[in-house]
Formats: sequence, structure tokens, C-alpha cells
Amino acid sequence: MNKIKQMLQLQQQLNDATSGKGWEAGMTNKGKPIDWKRCIYLEAAELVDSYPWKHWKNIAGEPDYENIKIEVVDIWHFVMSEALRQYKINRLGNIDDLAKTIQSLDYFPEFSQVKPEKPLGVFEQIAEIEALLQVLFSQKDIKALLAVFFKMSSALQIYLPELYQLYVGKNILNQFRQDHGYKEGKYIKKWNGIEDNVAMQQILQLVPDVTPEQLYQLLEEKYPN
Repeated sequence: MNKIKQMLQLQQQLNDATSGKGWEAGMTNKGKPIDWKRCIYLEAAELVDSYPWKHWKNIAGEPDYENIKIEVVDIWHFVMSEALRQYKINRLGNIDDLAKTIQSLDYFPEFSQVKPEKPLGVFEQIAEIEALLQVLFSQKDIKALLAVFFKMSSALQIYLPELYQLYVGKNILNQFRQDHGYKEGKYIKKWNGIEDNVAMQQILQLVPDVTPEQLYQLLEEKYPN
């Protein structure tokens, strides 16, 4: 299975469903502008805030590693969306071509294999996140953004197998949210006292080989009525 290609296909389907066909031109089907780069830097800020970086509080605090994983996956959603946008509007090729380009990038070999090492310190990890932001704002080449994402994710010890599992989980959760009134404000985000993201992660831990279809059904069973 080509994990990169499958994630790109799922992201294309999700964007088509939530923003309408033709979202690559920069507008939703409701006439609202789309800015994937803004999405990336705001998620990156939330990622940094998962660390006890503030010198005036939580001095002895620990990073929230479960939330760190979710924020990295959210950034990946938007990095892929920006890549899909650029490939479409610049006529660089289709999803197969983009997947091949991604797999040829620097840092992808390290990112694609799990190589547990001693984790970086808190501020070293934050520096990797901020390096992604520097590329986001200083370079237009999507390949540079993709490469620095892989470097950051590897530095945070989130490699392709885990990112893929979490991405599929979050993608299906996003579909589930849309189907249960997220846009209309009717969706219940806390399930029996826990965030829906946490409920989704619990399912993945219990059923690591769950298919997208099975995951949707298990979310349905957990969703509070």
C-alpha cells in the first residue's frame, strides 16, 4: 500500500466534500477564501503550546505528547492541501505524480522508517517547529515545505507508520463530524467527558489495524446520543 498516495486521495476527497469541487482555486463553494498557509501557522502555534515553554508558568510541566501527535496530523492535513492546490493550479501533475515527488524528497527516507532515538529536548523540538514556519513564510516551493515537515515530524519522533494511522483516524473523524452537524453547530465534541480526538485515539490503540469503514462505525457506536 502506498501510504502517501492514499493520504493524498483521502485529503482530496475531504476537501472536495467540505469546500466543494474546485477549492484549489482558493475559494469554497460558499464563496469563502481558503488560506492553507494560515491554517498551518495557526496549528503550529497550537503545537508549540503543547510544550511547557512559558517561563512564567508550568516550569516543571511535561509536554502533552498525545496532543502533539494530533497537532502534527492537523498540520499534515494542511500541508497536503497546499501541495494538492499547487499541483492543480500550476498543472504539475496528478496525485500519482505528487506522491512520487514526495517520496523522492530529502528527509523522506528517515521519516518513512521508525528509528527510535533519544528524544530532543523541549526547546530543540520547538526549534524544529519554528524551522517549518520559516520555510512556510520564506519559500514558495512546495517541495521545501514538504521536506521540512518530514524533518520536523521525525525530530518529534512521529514517523510515517504512526502519522498514517493517526491521519486516517483524524480524516475519518472529520468526515464523521461533517455528517453529524459540525458546520451547523450541532456536533457534540465532548463524548462522556473526553474530546472526540481522544476517543478516536483510544479506538486506534484498541484496534490498530482498523479499516476506515470500521473506524467510522466504531465512532458511531461511541458517539453520545
